[in-house]
Amino acid sequence: MNDFNDLKGKVAVITGGSGVIGQALVKGLCTAGVKVVILDVNPARGAETAAEFARRPDCGSATGIGADVTDRESLLKAREEIRSKFGTIDILINCAGGNKATATTRKERIIAGDNDLEGTFFSLDINGFDGVFDLNFKGTVLPTMILSEDMVRKGKGNILNISSMNAFRPLTKIPAYSAAKAAINNFTQWLAVHFAPAGVRVNAIAPGFLLTSQNRFLLTDEQTGEMTQRGAKIIAATPMGRYAEPEELVGTMLYLLSDTSSFVTGAVIPVDGGFSAYSGV
Repeated sequence: MNDFNDLKGKVAVITGGSGVIGQALVKGLCTAGVKVVILDVNPARGAETAAEFARRPDCGSATGIGADVTDRESLLKAREEIRSKFGTIDILINCAGGNKATATTRKERIIAGDNDLEGTFFSLDINGFDGVFDLNFKGTVLPTMILSEDMVRKGKGNILNISSMNAFRPLTKIPAYSAAKAAINNFTQWLAVHFAPAGVRVNAIAPGFLLTSQNRFLLTDEQTGEMTQRGAKIIAATPMGRYAEPEELVGTMLYLLSDTSSFVTGAVIPVDGGFSAYSGV
């Protein structure tokens, strides 16, 4: 039976569990009987999210712990707290991520002969670029380095990275975010090979387009709430004709984490309404 019963009682750590996607994944884990630890750079926010889920009758254990995914010492401290409360870690979900306005161009393209390069690649803030890479890529590599050690020692475990459609087909305006997510895809495949003999599987989900706090300013008009031209382009390029709901990632997550997918590693699975399959014609 493919009922995900094998996940019950396992200890899962999720970074970015207080975000739009993260909360949907936490709910899916809780209802599957998983003991969920939410890592959040804001300890109060993580604790509040965990408490909200812990109160629900259909959810199991949920706990919030403060940790910065870009800081090694912070993650080491969190690992010791997790071990003392729950024992060893079985599952790691790297969900922390996001974009920054300072790493986003205003213009989609540069036209030949245009002397005004403001709002193009040339006016990007390199610190913003660094920040996006730190949060998305380093914020996947470092937690994995610290929190997957238990799995390797036990000879069993699962790592799930949250990638993006931008990794396959970079969108205009967001070069740092697209490149960082592409790096996550490559890292997912590399680590899957490295960890395979140790019995640890490594996969990723590449969500299509959702409305989140990071992209809302690009996809909807702040004044009217109407879809921007950019938002309309995304919907037109998505065969299912709508944005994804965060809950629509849960089924793929449970499949990849359970023994149902025991021979699947190094996979990056799109959950995108057909966006990656559509040529536009």
